[in-house]
Amino acid sequence: MFTESLKQSRTIPLPKLGVHNSEAAVVVGNSHLTIDEVVRVARQGTQVLLIDDDNVLQRIQASQDYITNAVESGKPIYGVTSGFGGMANIPISPEDAALLQNNLIWYHKTGAGQKLPLADVRAAMLLRMNSHLQGASGIRLELIERLITFLNAGVTPHVYEFGSIGASGDLVPLSYITGAVMGLDSCYTVDFNGKEMDAPTALGQLNLSPLQLLPKEGLAMINGTSVMTGIAANSIYDARVLLALTMGAHALAIQGLHGTNQSFHPFIHKYKPHPGQIWAASQMLNLLEGSHLIRDELDGSHDYRGQQPIQDRYSLRCLPQYIGPIVEGIEEIARQIEVEINSVTDNPLIDVENQASYHGGNFLGQYVGIGMDRLRYYIGLLAKHLDVQIALLVAPEFNNGLPASLVGNTQRQVNMGLKGLQISANSIMPLLSFYGNSLADRFPTHAEQFNQNINSQGFTSANLARRSIDIFQQYLAIALIFGVQAVDLRTYLVANHYDARTLLSPATRLLYLAIREVVECPPSADHPYIWNDHEQALDQHIAKITADLTTGGRIAQVINNIFSGLY
Repeated sequence: MFTESLKQSRTIPLPKLGVHNSEAAVVVGNSHLTIDEVVRVARQGTQVLLIDDDNVLQRIQASQDYITNAVESGKPIYGVTSGFGGMANIPISPEDAALLQNNLIWYHKTGAGQKLPLADVRAAMLLRMNSHLQGASGIRLELIERLITFLNAGVTPHVYEFGSIGASGDLVPLSYITGAVMGLDSCYTVDFNGKEMDAPTALGQLNLSPLQLLPKEGLAMINGTSVMTGIAANSIYDARVLLALTMGAHALAIQGLHGTNQSFHPFIHKYKPHPGQIWAASQMLNLLEGSHLIRDELDGSHDYRGQQPIQDRYSLRCLPQYIGPIVEGIEEIARQIEVEINSVTDNPLIDVENQASYHGGNFLGQYVGIGMDRLRYYIGLLAKHLDVQIALLVAPEFNNGLPASLVGNTQRQVNMGLKGLQISANSIMPLLSFYGNSLADRFPTHAEQFNQNINSQGFTSANLARRSIDIFQQYLAIALIFGVQAVDLRTYLVANHYDARTLLSPATRLLYLAIREVVECPPSADHPYIWNDHEQALDQHIAKITADLTTGGRIAQVINNIFSGLY
């Protein structure tokens, strides 16, 4: 669908923001879960319903019956009648088969670092049940229903940021979820609608009893990519929003610099028809349409501009060629993550129809690891591009008549404008580039008795992607401040007043007003956004914009609406 929309120069499928709990429940069991649905459950608390389908329930029961029969007959199956990993040569008696599963949870309680965000854990719980509902895991329906109960009641196990190498899935992180839903011990803790408590107490409040695992159930619960994929789904959702907002920030910068729209003419891009490039050019034309601050040269006109080049510098003129591969890359990652969301990722898998079990490696999180490596790289590229635009905006040699450092009140000689703000931006951009380094190629080859001798590092890569998202939100807040100040100053040069609402394109006017609303600084004809240095604390403005982006607030909603309206 995305490829077709790109070919038609239409908008990317951005997620809908501001989803409310009143929306229809997310049904699991026999449908394709989307990234947007995962986020609705993870962040907005949308209720989860098990599909009303006897075939689904029969598959689950049949896979559990297969395991029960295998244990009773002594059939060799990895992790059921054998030990784990490098100890898979050790046979396990039927009498010890259940003990093996319950012990598995205990010895993986080795997490370290900070607690994961609750939204990431909730996403993981949803994906774990979605995997098991396909009936290839040998797990009881009761365990799946417990995950649903926890989600719908707002009970989220505490999970830690270190502990998974993404080889046999997220063993350590998933063991915390499993121990909590079992009520295994008071050392497993949860967040119960904002209140921390031990898991057995939470079970009591849910009118549930502690649960002991049956053969295969521990392995099925912790052997999979659900946590890393849940983090990745939330990160992709945010990346789509931030990509759209990046385009909006560029549109403000282009208007502030008195740039041309000619570089985005369809004639240029039909001769290099990469879908992402065509999309970026088309969307920028839409974002700039109706602006009185640009050079409108779609008719093919151009003329000499004194000390300025006849054409815009590369960061403006080559925007579609630069942004295009990032757009395509993010959507390719999104497609891969949605495949992972809807996959069965434990081992072994049970073929009920043929009464067979197969040993394999669907738990390897390589798609997630490489995808999140790529996402972080793309975020670094987006930041670097914006950093160049900011550099143009503050330099009188290149900004086509704006004051140095975008000083508002140039009559006050002690004003330094946005000089300090640029330094802050410069401190963040290299960090985002650094986070763009790959992790999936840096795995230890000796893990777990050389059994997990290749591993994806998908969990850690996804955690780093979330961190990159968090940092990029801070950076975008700064870029938007520059954009608002620049268009106010450009408005003064064009119309002798500072109220950019009157000259901005209709699309970017909405973004401009949203930013002004969030920082509680309404437009004025008498002065630009920043007039004198001492009249505001810019760190507070950064914090307000960042908080708005983090919570999917006013700015995020406006940019989503803008792009939804650019069809």
